Amino acid sequence: MSGSQIPSELFRSLDAAQDDPIEKVLAALPILPPVIRYYDDFDDCVRSISDPEDSGSFEYVYDGAKGAFDFARFGATYGLLLKHVFAFVLGEDFSISTGLHTVTGGLHISRDEMASVLSATPTGILRQWMILRSRDLPMTAYSCVKTVLRMLCRHRLNGWSELYLEFLSGLPWPARDVHAGVRSGDVFLSVEEEACIVRYLDSIADQVATESGNAAGALPSALDEAAMVLCAYQFGMRPVQIAKLQMRNVRIWHDVSESMPAVHLTFHMAKQKSESSRRPLTRKVKREWAPIFASLYAIRQAERTPGSARFFVVESAKDAGSRIASVVRKLIGSNDRGTPTDLRHTAAQRLVDAGASHEELAEFLGHSHIQTGLVYYATSATHAERVNRALGASDIYRRVAKIAHDRFISSEELTQLKGDQQIAGVPHGVPIAGIGGCSSGQPACPYNPITSCYGCRKFMPLHDKTMHERVLAEMREVVIFFDQSSRGDIRSPAYLQLQRTIADIQAVIEELEGDTR
Repeated sequence: MSGSQIPSELFRSLDAAQDDPIEKVLAALPILPPVIRYYDDFDDCVRSISDPEDSGSFEYVYDGAKGAFDFARFGATYGLLLKHVFAFVLGEDFSISTGLHTVTGGLHISRDEMASVLSATPTGILRQWMILRSRDLPMTAYSCVKTVLRMLCRHRLNGWSELYLEFLSGLPWPARDVHAGVRSGDVFLSVEEEACIVRYLDSIADQVATESGNAAGALPSALDEAAMVLCAYQFGMRPVQIAKLQMRNVRIWHDVSESMPAVHLTFHMAKQKSESSRRPLTRKVKREWAPIFASLYAIRQAERTPGSARFFVVESAKDAGSRIASVVRKLIGSNDRGTPTDLRHTAAQRLVDAGASHEELAEFLGHSHIQTGLVYYATSATHAERVNRALGASDIYRRVAKIAHDRFISSEELTQLKGDQQIAGVPHGVPIAGIGGCSSGQPACPYNPITSCYGCRKFMPLHDKTMHERVLAEMREVVIFFDQSSRGDIRSPAYLQLQRTIADIQAVIEELEGDTR
């Protein structure tokens, strides 16, 4: 064979390369940069991926966790195309999570299907899109295809240009209800499950208050987990927001007039596309749970090493989420419920049921748009149902958890208690006495008598069903008065406290009824 002769096999391979849409696009695209950089929001630093063109996999750090994405599994040309897609996404919004989300979709799009997408012109892409859409693929797959087409527009390849970007955004996504769990109610914790969490936080706070004078090692070992559960339950924070909480963003005040410290936490907004839309989220811990944070803060200051800025000792956002879920699942006795996402949904629905506005909900959840939380209003109870719940007449809310208390006492035992241990009060103008005793003494309690006694662990209710039924009837009259005078405005704290008190009174009555059966 002479030097000028070329084997027919080589001709066929050259023709195949020219006919391959992926090869054509790769030939037209600029070469990958020697280093791809991205911003690590969790550690607040810029990280880099070196030599991306020759690397079979990209090693990365995301939300404190290390990982690697293997491009070699796609083959040489398809894998290189997805590397370009990855670099394109990071060049647009600098987000490693978006880049990983996009290239992961390539796992569901075959090489031939991607070649068909690349060869489709703006006039023919709709047919190809409908074919893919009929396959009911994961959303990441459609996101990958749209990103590839957007990359073609930016580089003006295969007849595409930036004029078609608006057209691409209008390609219909597959029908999918992203809020199906919210609409069905599967993501919400029940009243009984919420009561378990509240009792758990109360018990940890009590242990902290009891052992505050002892050595730090005597404090509950689960203090870290309790504080993280508190952030997820009370504030609906995501694991990444909890894991990123800084020492400087925990502020504690000790007021001489208050027995409990005041604790304010400042979280960062998560899942926002632009820095301009992010703002600090300041939250106040409930007074009765504030000792948890105050004690943990003192421990962190004592053991703090130079350079450590985070409040919680967690390796990553995933670590924080798994620890929260582990604690909650043990409390509620479930293997598949109790994730931080469930706590977030429950907190949002709790706020909506209490009468919060769209703006208040968006501020609470850290949403940039008020439309994001509208689904919670669609599933919220009607006004009539809320009044029924406050009256204790709703079948759903009658199944409340058995309220913890020290023990029942008799009339004789009540008369033998010290005067400050006998409970009496005038809640909302209704004089009430003789319902039971307090193991710590009423003057030592910072809460309102009667309305806060039912449901308290230190409450010793009188073993007299008639007495508690009379208190229940009087509280219901107050609820009806509130509803009539405020024209249905049931978002006031006093109204909500009455709602909880009535549920707790019913729990005591049902407990007494169970004893007589």
